[in-house]
Amino acid sequence: MTRRRILVGRLFHESHSFSPQITSGEAFETKRGADVLVHAWHSGTTLGGIVKRATAFGYEVVPTISAVAPPGGLVDHRFYVRCRDALISLANEGEYEAIALELHGAMATTELPDADGDLLSRLREAVGPDVPIGIGLDLHAHVTQAMLSSVDICIACKENPHSDVVWCGERVVECLAAILDGTLEPVLTTAKVPMILPGAAETSEGPLAELHARARSFAAAHPEIWDISLFNVYPYADDEGMGQAVVVLTHGSSRLAQTAATELARLFWALRKRFQDDLLTIDQALGLIARESDRRPYVLADMGDRVLAGAPGDSTAIIERALIRADRLRGAIPVTDPTSVEAAAKAGIGAQVTLAIGGRMTPGFAPLTVSGVVAKISDGRFVIAGPFGAGEETSLGRTAVLVLDDRLSIMLTSKPGFTHDPAAFASQGIDVADQDFVVVKSGYHYKLNFAGIGTPLAVATPGIGYYTPRMLRWKRARFWPEHEVPEPEIRVIAYGSDNSPSA
Repeated sequence: MTRRRILVGRLFHESHSFSPQITSGEAFETKRGADVLVHAWHSGTTLGGIVKRATAFGYEVVPTISAVAPPGGLVDHRFYVRCRDALISLANEGEYEAIALELHGAMATTELPDADGDLLSRLREAVGPDVPIGIGLDLHAHVTQAMLSSVDICIACKENPHSDVVWCGERVVECLAAILDGTLEPVLTTAKVPMILPGAAETSEGPLAELHARARSFAAAHPEIWDISLFNVYPYADDEGMGQAVVVLTHGSSRLAQTAATELARLFWALRKRFQDDLLTIDQALGLIARESDRRPYVLADMGDRVLAGAPGDSTAIIERALIRADRLRGAIPVTDPTSVEAAAKAGIGAQVTLAIGGRMTPGFAPLTVSGVVAKISDGRFVIAGPFGAGEETSLGRTAVLVLDDRLSIMLTSKPGFTHDPAAFASQGIDVADQDFVVVKSGYHYKLNFAGIGTPLAVATPGIGYYTPRMLRWKRARFWPEHEVPEPEIRVIAYGSDNSPSA
């Protein structure tokens, strides 16, 4: 008996339209061929879920390409085109029963505001209408008509922090299998609301918890609903049609899907003013760390300079405030600054140096002059411990550790990197348990990976990684609360098994 063949791959990036840094091909961890499968099998990712579930079904899993980079500025278009064309070329080389991809859903290049839509529409054109295509997306995807009209299955992870990304990949494969078995005739019904979430982005509490509970109740009560995905659009994309999106997957067309999509979209709008955060200032956070020593180490989310939201990671705001305190708190803080890394490396381990660190990338930032001792130089490579991103090989670029005042370990990195994981610090010889606090360039996912290790604190800091009204200038997008938006008329669109939209 001939085994079903499923083509798999990943092209994953969350692209900040306002970052001054272009995300080059060097920022990506790129694998091809058999290496894609070997890596995915051991990774806590949506692609890992795709590969494991497809293997469990007995499918022949055929790899294409896997390319992933930390969130950042627009992707170099030439690199994107090479990845896109490589994937499509492989899709054209053989016959496949299905295609399953992990995408973020908010990738943009220096020439395209909707790279995911471009990839999927070209892929659909290449393989024709009869090959089912399933995509597993981040829940912060910017889902577009080009994406939805090109695929049969579109599913997001449901949790922020993203503890269910592996499940997302597994579910994509389960739905594709149902299509192949004839038990699912997929229809995707979607509704959008022109708004972003200014805060309260965690799904376990607040208004998002209410929205997800309502979505679950719809799905539980009606077996024709196979999935409801709520997309909290990445707020730093600059594209037309941005907004909170509801995508309902059903077996066949369904009025219920239209009802669910409309109700959930209206609920987003009704709850919009409740999407607010209550963040500590830097001084409040450091004061809390000094007072409540029994909860150390603390893990401080540098909300304004979050690399995991696309910021460059070059802020020195927390360092500056920590240095002037008399209580001599011990801490570890990452700063993206390739210039200072090279200066430290040239001086050598053990050298006393004075450097102007950070502040070279984010508009409005300025370097901070400090003196310290070079404690370590490395290539910055490590493997994420997880659970979020577990097993992912990644790099901070060439990295130097500079110790200030015999108490602050400044992790100078050449690349914006994944510091939401303790392994980033361990790779530089920094024991998190020995610190009073560590700073991560993440707002949510660090809570998963530092669970049981440190006490989380979200801190209000400057930067382009946290939404501040009127700070950035959108050219294409229009949304609440950045712009005056009237009460929206909810438009529902269904994308049928023939991949054509209908209102």
